[in-house]
Amino acid sequence: MKTIRWGMIGCGDVAEVKSGPGFYKANNSTLVAVMRRNGAKAQDFAKRHKVPRWHDDADAIIKADDIDAIYIATLTDTHLDYAMRCAKAGKPVYVEKPMAMDYAQCRAMIDAAKAAKVPLWVGYYRRALPRFLKVKELLDSGAIGDVRLVTSRLFARQFDPATDTTGFAWRADPKLSGGGIFFEGACHTMDFLDFLFGPIEEVRGFAVNQGGKYRSEDLVTGAYRFASGVMGQGTWCYTADYEYEMNEIVGAKGRIQFSTTAPVPIRVFHGDKVEEIPAGDPPHVHQPLIQTIVDELNGKGKCPSTGESGSRTALFMERMLGEFYGRKAS
Repeated sequence: MKTIRWGMIGCGDVAEVKSGPGFYKANNSTLVAVMRRNGAKAQDFAKRHKVPRWHDDADAIIKADDIDAIYIATLTDTHLDYAMRCAKAGKPVYVEKPMAMDYAQCRAMIDAAKAAKVPLWVGYYRRALPRFLKVKELLDSGAIGDVRLVTSRLFARQFDPATDTTGFAWRADPKLSGGGIFFEGACHTMDFLDFLFGPIEEVRGFAVNQGGKYRSEDLVTGAYRFASGVMGQGTWCYTADYEYEMNEIVGAKGRIQFSTTAPVPIRVFHGDKVEEIPAGDPPHVHQPLIQTIVDELNGKGKCPSTGESGSRTALFMERMLGEFYGRKAS
């Protein structure tokens, strides 16, 4: 098996634990170089993670002869530019989620990758995480019978970018993230549901801003229908007085509850009986998906999170938020 040599564009918070170490801990994989516009921070990351070199210019990664594939871990507003440049250089691309600012950008990225004959993957890592694969295994085994519908609920306390000290204020800025906190976070849930039930065919969404702390959406509700016939609905409120998040899949013979955001036990209901299945995440949540990419590049299997699947999630989010942003949904 060939060792896949990775370059990373962007090495901020998401790369520190969630993704970065996965590139040098996955089998047949190594992280050769990292880039950040702030060279001192790139150097610091490289030293702490024992990465051979660092740069403050993306071209040093994109044009390097000793790099086989590139991970784009920058803010959403730069994904299109970097992905296009990587494709032009003939480099396979693994881009963070959200895939791009909108569906049109996603399609442009897909077209560029196809023209260059290079693969394009998206960082929806839940498609490879063990606890999420357990949910899929339960469904595939008929644990709750034929699936009727799925519901998602999220409640979170008010977020104020003006007083934020976490460095995540960009999530509420549509110019940087493509939308708001819903756009940046709820896409993980919807992508996993696409993985379970296939493409969503019809969407009805409503979004408002009630808290007034930022300009993007802070309350979203909607209903949708998968082409497979499964129905869905969701409520995401970011101005509540408590924290709660859960998905429930309702079948003809039972129900499954699981969380997108927390490694809490999966709960399977059959009438009044409840079974709890312990669930946990590996230290570096991207690593299982990174492994599928490395394996695919070595001719073994396929990564389940592609540009095509990522673009479907982008299209769903765009349809949910189209009216709020005054955009014409694709």
